[in-house]
Amino acid sequence: MDFLSHFVDILLWSLWFAIWISFIFLVIRFVMDIFRDEQLSVAGKIAWTLLLVVLPILGSLIYIFARGRGMAERDLVAAKQVRAAQVEYTRGLIDEAGPAAEIKAAKELLDAGAISQAEFDTLKARALA
Repeated sequence: MDFLSHFVDILLWSLWFAIWISFIFLVIRFVMDIFRDEQLSVAGKIAWTLLLVVLPILGSLIYIFARGRGMAERDLVAAKQVRAAQVEYTRGLIDEAGPAAEIKAAKELLDAGAISQAEFDTLKARALA
């Protein structure tokens, strides 16, 4: 029975440790959001940061209710920007490689007179194979 009691104590301490670590990360996330907000004045940033540092639990609750919607909107804008950058990067990769790029390059060579129609057809068939 003594072993079970110690084991439960260890589990409870582990649970509280995980909760505190999660809470610290949450407060850090709030502070990062404060400095990410371009519409908030410097005095507002200082006040919110001091509130979160001095009274972290109360400050976090107030922050969630007062600025939670704006935080979600800023996250959505940031996610859309990341998605747009990924799409742009992927399009750049598609334009640089693949059969379409090889055929396009061969067509440019044909139009410039560097290769004949037979050579173009050979390059096109090789790219599509």
